[in-house]
Amino acid sequence: MTKRVVITGMGAVTPIGGNIPEYWEGLKNGKNGISLIDKFDASDSKAKVAGQIRDFDPGEVIDKKSAKRLDIYCQYAMVAADECMKDSGIDTSKENMERFGVIVGSGIGGIATIEEQVIKMYQGGAKKVSPFFIPMSITNMAAGNIAIQVGAKGICTCIVTACATSTHCIGEAFRNIKHGYSDMILAGGAEAPITKIGVAGFVSARALTNSEDPDRASTPFDKNRSGFVMGEGAGILLLEELEHAKARGAKIYAEVVGYGATDDAYHITAPREDGEGARRAMKEACEEAGTDFVDYINAHGTSTHLNDLTETRAIKELFKDKAYDISISSTKSMTGHLLGATGAVEAIATALAIKNEFIPPTIGYETPDEELDLDYTPNKGKARRIEYALSNTLGFGGHNSVVCLKRWEE
Repeated sequence: MTKRVVITGMGAVTPIGGNIPEYWEGLKNGKNGISLIDKFDASDSKAKVAGQIRDFDPGEVIDKKSAKRLDIYCQYAMVAADECMKDSGIDTSKENMERFGVIVGSGIGGIATIEEQVIKMYQGGAKKVSPFFIPMSITNMAAGNIAIQVGAKGICTCIVTACATSTHCIGEAFRNIKHGYSDMILAGGAEAPITKIGVAGFVSARALTNSEDPDRASTPFDKNRSGFVMGEGAGILLLEELEHAKARGAKIYAEVVGYGATDDAYHITAPREDGEGARRAMKEACEEAGTDFVDYINAHGTSTHLNDLTETRAIKELFKDKAYDISISSTKSMTGHLLGATGAVEAIATALAIKNEFIPPTIGYETPDEELDLDYTPNKGKARRIEYALSNTLGFGGHNSVVCLKRWEE
């Protein structure tokens, strides 16, 4: 017998808000979290803008000594997890922590630490490399440190599928609880890629926009879109078995009802032009959810020519004429692309949209593209009751992951 799974807690660190209330206010109001890069000297970089975290202080969650031994991506994850736990109202002293898991990933991991330590080695030799280099840089350490932080002794793993990472984490957590292996799982992702080497790598891959105007940089579905904008941050959700949540009187944001995971088997960076892999992932999520229509899609919407075109084609192929009745938005227009964290912060946006009956906008939209003719919620959000919604993420390597959320009702 399968179990029902609900979202009972959330935490976020994003370029438009350092916690859930700030993040939602930013989404509702179409806040632009993109700015000129100042985390490093970007004077010789073709990419000049990013979605950067401002005024981040982990002090209430991580002491100074520990913080020095944690890459910033891991700090983002732990702060988001702390907010998620507090938001959930869970008392771990009353729980069987052997049935409490953590599935949190990162697309790149501690790239700031890697960059710093490689420089130290080449300047001063191997003896200059920190003994904490490896535990600071590897991608599973967000999950590991969160498990230590909350005392979770159940499944603890890290999925890495580039930009699809944290949606896969949420989906696998959903399935784990659905089939009875866990009662609760903290799921999501974290990323801190705004470093000289991180940005240079994506520039060389010709993925990032060259725009120097923060207001015209991340413009999903706009005809003049020119590449994505790097972002950073973390999103963590507490997924919980329904009866367990009800027994402790937990508040419920939304129900997780479907998950789709496919691969294009086509190209390491480019999506299939017909959107076939994305279409199948959405179809799988909807079939598991038992619905043939959704009211809202939080699109992957990266502001690259191919992604926005192929994702639109996938939506139209799956939903046919009903596609025109779906509200779509790309919150990357406000946050930039958070790589391995993007699925989690967008699943949070989707859950909040359902609960608050409001569609966040796609900001920066000026010029319609004749090939993209769906409702992308341009520039201004709108009220709408949402029964079912999808959160799409599509990653390098052809990875497609989609979760379907439903309005919570008894």
